[in-house]
Amino acid sequence: MRILVTGGAGFIASHLVDRYLAEGHQVCVVDNLATGRRENLNSDASFHEVDITDFEALQGVFEQERPEVVNHHAAQMDVRRSVSEPQFDAETNIIGILNVIEAARAVGAGKLIFSSSGGAIYGEPERIPADESHPLRPISHYGASKLAGEVYVQLYGRLYDLDYTILRYANVYGPRQNPHGEAGVNAIFAGMMLAGERPTIFGKGDKTRDYVYVGDVVEANLLALERGQGEVLNIGTGIQTTDQEVYDAVAAAVGFEQPAIYGEERPGDVHHSALDATRAREVLGWEPKVEFRDGVKLTVDYQRENE
Repeated sequence: MRILVTGGAGFIASHLVDRYLAEGHQVCVVDNLATGRRENLNSDASFHEVDITDFEALQGVFEQERPEVVNHHAAQMDVRRSVSEPQFDAETNIIGILNVIEAARAVGAGKLIFSSSGGAIYGEPERIPADESHPLRPISHYGASKLAGEVYVQLYGRLYDLDYTILRYANVYGPRQNPHGEAGVNAIFAGMMLAGERPTIFGKGDKTRDYVYVGDVVEANLLALERGQGEVLNIGTGIQTTDQEVYDAVAAAVGFEQPAIYGEERPGDVHHSALDATRAREVLGWEPKVEFRDGVKLTVDYQRENE
């Protein structure tokens, strides 16, 4: 199968490219390398250094590669930047996905898999874990732009019979996550602790997130090649983990004994979040397999060897 992966030099999608190739698929990567890393690229995949906001260049890639499936992971994913630069966020996450869908439709691609955000789209949840029927009320520009992307994917499904699967991720963590960015607290904490620095917890340490290991997320994307037609599915564990528990797990894996620094909470942060992935189990046959502390150890081991 010919698969085009946007954002394929990034954290999640580079693992996905590796897995698709290992399964025998022909893979093309589109990435502008703004946040993706060249060293994450798999040499067995063709690579095009193209920004998804450049429709003419993107269209040329699609015409050359003629993908049967498009997996869209390229995004502006920094919640704080989305609040401070909403136009930039919208250009990447809304105009970008429109360009990808239009290019895919022009070459007759059979399916689009879209990575969305369960934590950001649901906002402050009425119930935890939140299922796919939960009200959609993001409290950040990032959440709003991801929701807009979902709406456009579903619109093209209705208007042009585009097959799609939308995967709403919980907080994904694991090897290759950027320890120097604004997103990915596990990697950030690990990077700082390995350097002998005390990380900051924003708030009292009682905010919760649902952490799902990158390898489990890749498995969901693999299953979505053949299943989940026209579905919107949560990909998470349903388990709430506090910021303090994250700090303690990373510190244990690193061997770091100093306490955290505590700072003011940041705008746009959801206080509590966890996703009900029952539908993913029913539709995809997917379930998370990696326990949180095991995943943290794998993340720390990777950063110790590579960063």
